[in-house]
Amino acid sequence: MVRITELPRVAELGQVTALLAGVIAALAAAVPPAAAATTAATSPADGAARAQAPPMARMVDYVALGDSYSSGVGTGVYDPASGNCARSPLSYPPLWASEHHPATFRFVACSGATTGDVRGSQITALDSSTDLVTVTIGGNDAGFGPVLRTCTVASSDNVCIAAVDAAEYFARSELPGRLARTYAAIRAAAPRARVIVLGYPRLFDLAPGCADPLAPNLARRTKLNEGADVIDNVIYKAVVQQPGFEFVDVRGRFDGHGVCSAEPWINGPSTPAAVGPYHPTQQGYRDGYLTALDATSAGDVAAA
Repeated sequence: MVRITELPRVAELGQVTALLAGVIAALAAAVPPAAAATTAATSPADGAARAQAPPMARMVDYVALGDSYSSGVGTGVYDPASGNCARSPLSYPPLWASEHHPATFRFVACSGATTGDVRGSQITALDSSTDLVTVTIGGNDAGFGPVLRTCTVASSDNVCIAAVDAAEYFARSELPGRLARTYAAIRAAAPRARVIVLGYPRLFDLAPGCADPLAPNLARRTKLNEGADVIDNVIYKAVVQQPGFEFVDVRGRFDGHGVCSAEPWINGPSTPAAVGPYHPTQQGYRDGYLTALDATSAGDVAAA
């Protein structure tokens, strides 16, 4: 997702509605039926310490692609050499590499990346020797960062709902083709790789109140979670059509740990922009994403 750097002043309802109507009119094709529910991920016990995973049984050449949910925005610790990509040593790809000691590891995920960026610049990190790829991608294509900004500061719930509806329409009508082209490019560049596509968490707990004073109200949080489900379901449907690709649903891992929960693994909107609002915390990357990735690769790890 797009890294939130500023909360802009919201336009009047009529202006925003007109803009969204223009966006929707420009999109091709009718909205397909709602996506089916995806496979569920088992959630770890809340508050439990995470066990160290055993090393890989075989050496792999690992490349981590994707957007800010792979680069590690939200941890607050970034490699200065990565610039605006905001790559963090505390994101799940370097944490996984530290555990499993792959033969090679290339970390090219970048904050703000779209499917086009993966195809245009990140894909060069892959070659015929690559045998493990991870990626999160699609949220920026659907414009979910601007949607979150709108829903955080909009003066009307209707403005937020219209913004999410437009993002959902785009996700259902345009995103499948973009994902298919991106997955095909990954397969062409790394023909023998196992490709693990990780989804996005629901960002919000639906408790009536919230400790973060800038958090959207319950109606908006509910609608935003619905939007995350739509994007995840679209990604799942695109992944299952690709041989050698696997979808990892992280929503179960983050259940009970969204913004407004008692133990959030997602940074709320009051988090400084330099850290990364609406992105996983250090614990979210470790106990949410890394745990999910470890569970998926469990068949490849050596016995303890």
